[in-house]
Amino acid sequence: MPDPSDEGERPVIPSWEDVARNYGRFLYTVAYRLTGNHDDAQDLVQEVLLRVRRGLATYQPGSMEGWLSRITTNAFLDETRRRKRRPLQVVPDLPERSLGVDADPEAVLAQARLPEDVQAALLALPPDFRAAVVLCDVVGMDYAEIAKALEIPPGTVRSRIHRGRAQLRRALAS
Repeated sequence: MPDPSDEGERPVIPSWEDVARNYGRFLYTVAYRLTGNHDDAQDLVQEVLLRVRRGLATYQPGSMEGWLSRITTNAFLDETRRRKRRPLQVVPDLPERSLGVDADPEAVLAQARLPEDVQAALLALPPDFRAAVVLCDVVGMDYAEIAKALEIPPGTVRSRIHRGRAQLRRALAS
């Protein structure tokens, strides 16, 4: 009879609350780098957390950051496509509002901010290039992980990163 202790332990799938608590800052950083805007980044993180809640039961234990990056990038690209189909009318800025007290906003923004010229150049990239460059150079994913996250061939990943970086260099050189 086989010894039960010889069987491998089942991987533990984290709860939604654990994901939100342990990866919230990571999600915000990726979202901020993709959107370049605090409010849009918060909206994106909320959408990602909703998608995580729906998809957590199907999560296959592995790289949680890779899985979350894929969801964040897909949500960002979905929103970008949606906005192209239905352009929004710009509303004037509202008065300054207060921030929540769950984290020090200055610390979160300091961690997530890039120099203004770099962030502006990044935002000028086409969304597909921006997503590939952020996943590679900000999140630190390798080409195979990015290909899986974006559901594109690795050659396309290399091309988008190469072209995105070239556009960044040109924008920062001028």
